[in-house]
Amino acid sequence: MTKDKGRKVGLYVDVANIARNGGYGMRFDILRDFATRESGEPIRLNAYVAYDEDRSMSDKEYKQRTINFYSTLRDFGFKVIEKVVSWYTDENGNRFGKANADLDMAVDALLQSENLDKVLMITGDGDFIEVIRALQNKGCRVECVAFHNVSSQLKREVDLYMSGYLIPNLLPIEGQSGKKWGELGSRVRGICYTYNHAKNFGFMRHLDHIGEGLWITDTRREDSPYETVFAHESSFEEGTDFNALPRRDQIFEYELSKGDKGLQATNIVKIYP
Repeated sequence: MTKDKGRKVGLYVDVANIARNGGYGMRFDILRDFATRESGEPIRLNAYVAYDEDRSMSDKEYKQRTINFYSTLRDFGFKVIEKVVSWYTDENGNRFGKANADLDMAVDALLQSENLDKVLMITGDGDFIEVIRALQNKGCRVECVAFHNVSSQLKREVDLYMSGYLIPNLLPIEGQSGKKWGELGSRVRGICYTYNHAKNFGFMRHLDHIGEGLWITDTRREDSPYETVFAHESSFEEGTDFNALPRRDQIFEYELSKGDKGLQATNIVKIYP
């Protein structure tokens, strides 16, 4: 089994893009753990942020909150690259702001890749497809994490695409009540990878922990980081389209309980799409 031990890792996060597209509240310490799983060495950790200077002049709470956020990112080892919001007025008199970090992120990733073995890009923007190809041609493994509005071609081009919803603890889960992800009574997120329409049940699969061997989806193997859970039709939320199951692009949130058939998923709710 190929491991990431000793691999030099670069992590590039389009913070504003991700926050707008399902990743608001994302934990950057967990993101770092995911990027450097299997003993990868974090060489570059870049967070590209939008800063509204005009707003900071009049909104002191915004200014302080933003400063605290940047300080937290730096505590986790990230370099914070600020893109100041520029304001424009369209032909109808509507004022709008722009702080696009795409070019900075693309150039940095390409230039810094000379010293990297793996690049993890946190964006769903299809504009990065050519950048991904260039990084791969330079010998880098390229992975991607995103939530909503993810380019389908981007998913196909990277060496690994992982929905941020499926990474343990990356996003907060309501009603967790102090339970840890994967414990009995906790809520986790996974996919329905098989479903028996004749018998009205299927099996869910979720990532039990961040670790080695994300490609080992066969949970019968001891080295698989995944867990398989029985799911009966009656445990799904009302209105579930069972004819659409199984589908890898549908993500469910469910509670782990003990049933007659072992670990069982209850209170199953589709959260994406």
